[in-house]
Amino acid sequence: MLQNIPNILTLLRILLIPVFVVLFYLPWQYAAEACAFVFALAAITDWFDGYLARKLEQVSALGAFLDPVADKLMVAAALILLVQQDPIPGLAIPVLVIIGREITISALREWMAEIGARAQIAVSAIGKIKTAFQMTAIFLLIYRNDLFGLPLYTIGFVLLYVAVILTLWSMFLYLRAAWPSLNQQGAPQTEENE
Repeated sequence: MLQNIPNILTLLRILLIPVFVVLFYLPWQYAAEACAFVFALAAITDWFDGYLARKLEQVSALGAFLDPVADKLMVAAALILLVQQDPIPGLAIPVLVIIGREITISALREWMAEIGARAQIAVSAIGKIKTAFQMTAIFLLIYRNDLFGLPLYTIGFVLLYVAVILTLWSMFLYLRAAWPSLNQQGAPQTEENE
């Protein structure tokens, strides 16, 4: 399974996380640019591994498991480091919303899979749009520096709030789709509620 290209790209994305963290803390003049480049590389491999998996018919169970894990780890690492660098409520609140949504939807998907209803909460178009805004915002916030007179950090900050609105909207859509299953009496027992 590790021999297929999409899985190698997904593993590369996971391996880029410690590189990203080290670059973030390096006392080097171009650390922000290098860190933003690593994040962009991870975001590109996220799109590319899914595309290749479908195109080359190399979809695998390992890839289906690792791909969302790699995405969430990189995004969470980036958001946490950004708040640590700029600890203001205006940044901490959207970060908490984004990370909280990811935990909620991951738990929802796991539970829906457990009851055999995973298809009811498949990835939606709004989720993909949310991801595009989120990745762009994080990239700009990491890059920080103005470019050609454009205040990239400020633009990233605005895009982060757009991503938060889309995050809440997509979470509402997932919860609405799952509501009939969530609202049933006599839900199956899980380890947490046994």
